[in-house]
Amino acid sequence: MLKSAFVRRLALVTIDMVCFVAVFFTSYIFSEFFSSTSVRLKGAAEYLITACIFGGILFLSRLIFSVYTNVWRYANSKAYLSIVLADITGGLSAMVVSFVLDDYSLYMGIWQSVSVVALFDLATLTLRFIYQQFYRHFNLNLDYINKIGVAIVGAGQVGTLLAEELKYNSKSHYRPICFIDTSPEKVGTKILDLRVYKEDENIIDKIKDLPVQEIFIALPNIDGATAQQLHEFYSQSGCKVKLYDFPINRDEEQDDQKRVIREFKIEDLLFRSTLRFTDSAMSLYYMDKTVLVTGGGGSIGSEICRQIAKRHPKKLIILDIYENNAYEIQQELLRKFKKLDLAVEIASIREYDRLDAIFAHYRPDVVFHAAAHKHVPLMEHSGCEAIKNNVFGTYNLAEVSEKYEVGKFILISTDKAVNPTNIMGASKRLCEMVVQCRNDSKTSFSSVRFGNVLGSNGSVIPLFKAQIEKGGPITITDKRIIRYFMTIPEAAQLVMEAGYMADRGELFVLDMGQPIKILDLAESMIKLSGLRPYDDIDIVEVGLRPGEKLYEELLIKTENCDKTDNNMIFIEKDEPLTRREVDKKIARLKAAVDRAAGSVGSDEIKRVMKQVVPTYCDPEEVNSTADKAQEMQNVKQVSEVSDAN
Repeated sequence: MLKSAFVRRLALVTIDMVCFVAVFFTSYIFSEFFSSTSVRLKGAAEYLITACIFGGILFLSRLIFSVYTNVWRYANSKAYLSIVLADITGGLSAMVVSFVLDDYSLYMGIWQSVSVVALFDLATLTLRFIYQQFYRHFNLNLDYINKIGVAIVGAGQVGTLLAEELKYNSKSHYRPICFIDTSPEKVGTKILDLRVYKEDENIIDKIKDLPVQEIFIALPNIDGATAQQLHEFYSQSGCKVKLYDFPINRDEEQDDQKRVIREFKIEDLLFRSTLRFTDSAMSLYYMDKTVLVTGGGGSIGSEICRQIAKRHPKKLIILDIYENNAYEIQQELLRKFKKLDLAVEIASIREYDRLDAIFAHYRPDVVFHAAAHKHVPLMEHSGCEAIKNNVFGTYNLAEVSEKYEVGKFILISTDKAVNPTNIMGASKRLCEMVVQCRNDSKTSFSSVRFGNVLGSNGSVIPLFKAQIEKGGPITITDKRIIRYFMTIPEAAQLVMEAGYMADRGELFVLDMGQPIKILDLAESMIKLSGLRPYDDIDIVEVGLRPGEKLYEELLIKTENCDKTDNNMIFIEKDEPLTRREVDKKIARLKAAVDRAAGSVGSDEIKRVMKQVVPTYCDPEEVNSTADKAQEMQNVKQVSEVSDAN
């Protein structure tokens, strides 16, 4: 490949040299016709020396301007402009050199010099343009008719660049048929010889009359609501609808990524824009620190590890009980970050002595605590395990963190801890209490609370996807149920941002916008698969699961929260308990776990949980009045507005 590039550049230089010699020789022949201000050279020898000096400087200038690094079959106006600028710079430099040499016989004169540069420019630009047009014409007709026909929604810069790439790149599998736009200035015109049609109620029928198999949405900025509307609208054509956009999970360090043609994902159809955290001070905070992540092989924990690895930590320690997940993230990080000092420890947070040994060995500066049992129905049945892992495990980690003077400890919590109706949510509320009561510690403890994470292990997205692949039906517990959602990168960056901001015992919460109806989510996933809800794939209710409520309560209530420097992150105004009060709750739970050791169910655990977590109640109490809740009303209003539009 390198040899081919060298040959190509050598051929270009050779052709340009031939052009220069021809132009300079022509200039010599007709020099007597130049104005009297030019100077006629004394002879061919002097003219040859002048040609070598003049040409050498011109070609040196072209090398400096990287003229020969361009692939001219795909060249744009910028590439052509580089030749013009290089030759102007080279021509001026050559004239200066002739004065510096103080040899008047080597001086051609201003107009003769300008003529040589202009003719040389014109000759090389013309040859390149002719080559480019021949190449495009040849490849445009080579199997072009058999390529997939596409309509491009958006006739702006993004859409035009996409059309040019598809039209003239021989490796492309697509051929653009037309543009679709709303701009009156563009509708009815042609761009790249492609007709621009108006986006109106007749465009679907028009697309059906054209040889279009796929539709590409190529708009510079597109939010979730617009993406959903466009996808639903153009899906009526029977064509596959795709996005020309950046990868869905790119982060702030990858903003220079190129747009790609990709399938719509459920994240594209969220009813809000994806949140971005680009605080450089936050990034610098984790540099040269030893960071330990519990549950580092899980969905959130592994993403935190990826984000930390990018910020050049002194050392990163992955702690997990499940060796398969830990192994996978270990291999990924070692492959991507060659210089990363990485350690993996297989351990249970239930075992204090094992944690003590790990902390004594590594002495972490920052601890992210993501390890937890999180599945609501399973924990309703196995309540003792939820307490032992979530509550006692968090208590162990907090104790060893204080013992070894960890700088910051960040607990990952959940919106299910807000007025919990299940053991899992109540256990996470207790974890928050364990962290909040340590506001007098040398270690800075804090908690981060957020909603459901799209695509995480055990979430509805993988479940719905698997059900669709099997032909349905999609099962949902209740068609009224709503949840808050965020992406895995959002969750990880929020946790890191809160960790940077943490001082003493804060409970950070995220403004996650409006909650989403799970029914809408299911319908959107069916449509993304190119199918029709209720016709191709049915959606059926199976009833609420144990401990499940119809809605999660608002994370952000302005009267209960303080603002931070980040307008998407708030601090819950929650008066912490004392250490003594928390220790009493832990003691009561330990006694309950001991009493329940001989049973399989969780009745005893639920009874004690309601005593130690005052906000814990039965889901029936919440669900019976759910329709009157502010969260349910907000979703209803959004749905009514959407239907009206």
